[in-house]
Amino acid sequence: MTRRRLLTVLGLFVFCFMILSARLVDLSLLRAGSEPSVIRAGGDTPRATGRADIVDRNGVLLATTLRVPSLYANPPVILDVEEAATRLAQVLPEFDRTALVLKMASERSFVWLKRGLTPRQQYAVNRLGIPGLGFLDERRRIYPQAALTSHVVGFSDIDNGGLAGIERRFDDVLSAPDQTDHPLMLSLDVRVQSVLRQELSVAVEDFRAIGAAGVVLDVRTGEFLAMVSLPDFDPNRARVATTSADDARFNRASLGVYEMGSTFKTFTVAAALNAGTVDLTGGYDATNPIRVARFTIHDDHPKKRWLSVPEIFIYSSNIGAAKMALDLGGERQKAFLKRLGLLAPSPVEIPESGTPMWPQQWRDISTMTIAFGHGIAVSPLQLASAMATLVNGGYAVPATLMRCEAACVVSGQQVVERATSDMMRALLRLVVTDGTGRQAESPGYQVGGKTGTAEKASARGYRHSALISSFVGVFPINEPRYLVVALLDEPKGNKSTHGFASGGWTAAPVVGRVIARIGPMLGVVPVNAGDAEPGPLVEVAGAEANLAAF
Repeated sequence: MTRRRLLTVLGLFVFCFMILSARLVDLSLLRAGSEPSVIRAGGDTPRATGRADIVDRNGVLLATTLRVPSLYANPPVILDVEEAATRLAQVLPEFDRTALVLKMASERSFVWLKRGLTPRQQYAVNRLGIPGLGFLDERRRIYPQAALTSHVVGFSDIDNGGLAGIERRFDDVLSAPDQTDHPLMLSLDVRVQSVLRQELSVAVEDFRAIGAAGVVLDVRTGEFLAMVSLPDFDPNRARVATTSADDARFNRASLGVYEMGSTFKTFTVAAALNAGTVDLTGGYDATNPIRVARFTIHDDHPKKRWLSVPEIFIYSSNIGAAKMALDLGGERQKAFLKRLGLLAPSPVEIPESGTPMWPQQWRDISTMTIAFGHGIAVSPLQLASAMATLVNGGYAVPATLMRCEAACVVSGQQVVERATSDMMRALLRLVVTDGTGRQAESPGYQVGGKTGTAEKASARGYRHSALISSFVGVFPINEPRYLVVALLDEPKGNKSTHGFASGGWTAAPVVGRVIARIGPMLGVVPVNAGDAEPGPLVEVAGAEANLAAF
């Protein structure tokens, strides 16, 4: 009986050993080794995650998710906490040894030590052979273009939750299980984005500006091909930008609102022509400054005579624009700006969208100052979208960061008459050929545009030495397709500008260089210098009797 019992027990042991051996062979030889892919939402319970890619209009990768190892500890298994912390701090210098000791002395069975190691870091830790340390594969958001598209794409947190930009706005879409294999396609073109960022960076350095912003917009579809704000940041190291003292995460292009100066004269002239309160043969006396209570409206480069409407525009006369706006009236001025989308936040698909600032009581003095871009503040993005409406035939097309497919139909409400749009294109061209925007000329691309220079407001009034200098350029102006805005925040004049820091000297050349570089990329065929400028531009600008003094 005793022998039978011993044989039975021995048989059970052999059977269990055979099962364990078979399982060991299965795991070690028949199956490929792998680590569980997890992230931890909190506590000790891991959860799986995934997130769709973000690409530009040509399929270039802007954001993706990669598997990366993360280091954890099982404190009860660690034999010597002090020694383990010392050795670990030697191979990972960014670790604070004291903090490591506190973590590894915990009574919990799972403690994160470092999320997202590089392969070299994982190899170095693995060589230590410290019991109680292990790795888990996680999914980490990676931004291959780094700072190039940081303000548009945004970034996510350690657990892949969107915190800014497109990542935040489309967080639900990007993290939906059925969308992880379908990239989100933006309207951006990284080639155009790179050119705009390079040219703005050069201007910031040359003119010692504290920042800059710029956009490139398709005036027919409302798509933004580029949106740049400087300084910018690397979304792969967004935590550094979060704790930094500078304003690298502030999106000057969409969130910043500024008094835009003389670019607003474009809207003043367009509103007056559209309402019929003046035509191209009309004009106003700009001989003397206008005094209203304690305010004086004067011209920076006064002609001290009667000016025609085209002269008011190309010479950027504040006096002429103010009188034109008074004839139009505050109510019609306000309604026109509202139709252009300048009195409400832009509907563009990022949460960082600024709210315009304008006077709640629209008095006559407000009407006059808004006529030349003071007393109202908008974002560069809004300026671009409103200007596009004036040159595309008068259609208000919603601005977007989503790519419009080739077959898509873009519809927009007509808010400006076609004839007004044609006249404005002619006047914008004259600013570049005969006015303050000469340095934006890009041979072959028929650039039209408007300069803007405004003093920055402060608690004690306007700061004369702190300027917002900008230029809005459209090309080709005879058949508009693309619009470029460049804005410099507090540029300083230098020898090349004879000490001037206005939009015509600092921002206009940026737009000219950008157009020269992106024109070929976008398939815009240049015309020869001797060719006549075709289309409505010639029909309007050719009426010399209406453009007196030219």
